[in-house]
Amino acid sequence: MTDLVHSIGLGRSGALLGLLLALGLALVHQGLPRHRRATLDDRLAPYLRDTPRPSRLLATEDVSLIAVIPTVLRPLVTDLARRVESVLGGTASVRRRLLRAGRTPDTDHFRAEQVVYGFAGAVLGGVLGAVYVTGQGRSPIFLVVLVLLGFAIGVVVRDTLLSREADRREARMLAEFPTVAELLALAVGAGEGAAGALERVVRLSDGELSDELGRCLADARAGASLPTALQGLAERTGLTSLARFVDGIVVAVERGTPLSDVLRAQAQDVREQGRRLIMEAGGKKEIAMMVPVVFGVLPVTILFALFPGLGFFQFQM
Repeated sequence: MTDLVHSIGLGRSGALLGLLLALGLALVHQGLPRHRRATLDDRLAPYLRDTPRPSRLLATEDVSLIAVIPTVLRPLVTDLARRVESVLGGTASVRRRLLRAGRTPDTDHFRAEQVVYGFAGAVLGGVLGAVYVTGQGRSPIFLVVLVLLGFAIGVVVRDTLLSREADRREARMLAEFPTVAELLALAVGAGEGAAGALERVVRLSDGELSDELGRCLADARAGASLPTALQGLAERTGLTSLARFVDGIVVAVERGTPLSDVLRAQAQDVREQGRRLIMEAGGKKEIAMMVPVVFGVLPVTILFALFPGLGFFQFQM
């Protein structure tokens, strides 16, 4: 009986190993070069990387924070968003920061997101207030104050996150700018025109700045002149170096001045600016760096220096 059970177990193990071996051989056979023929999408992808963004009519709708709100609550959120807009104002500032963050400048959608964040803050404030009211016997007015305060904090937090998102995106664009400018200078030096150099760089590079340049090319294809499309790039961002970059390209295109030298000079200026910013940040951190030295390393050093003398003095006593 034991031998029979043992043979059955060995048979099952052998069958499992055989199945795994067959599956592995099938995967190897499927991965052979003759089975990995390029599809039509793969063939067209290198020629379509620098095309403008797909139409909103053909694009699938992204699942955003507002999309998960139940349909019954959406009128309430919309009404509160209008009230937040009337209280806070600053539509131009919000639209500007949305453009800097690379998002669609839909202020109504952003106000609705602020209301959702406000709801989350109000819920947290309500939970905290309920704990204080039931546990410590405080007045219910304290609960109402915490709910309103949580709602206000949620609205402000969403606004702050938008500002940080815009700043981080512009920091990435500034970090990518020297490389993109050098690539443009190389393309122009090789005989490409301004539009051809931009198309080549957009096709061969990735990043925030490359996406913005692709948007400029899309505007140019839609009928706008290249200088006008590049001016749109300067208006969508808050970086002075990019504004100078656009002005240099516009002047070179309109007057026929050498463009490669201008691009290399601007790339060098941005690198020098980055070095200056790093040096300034290091200078501002000097005092913070002295705190662990003064309060941590120095007392230990003094203790190690005085301890042998104190031990010898006690031994003499």
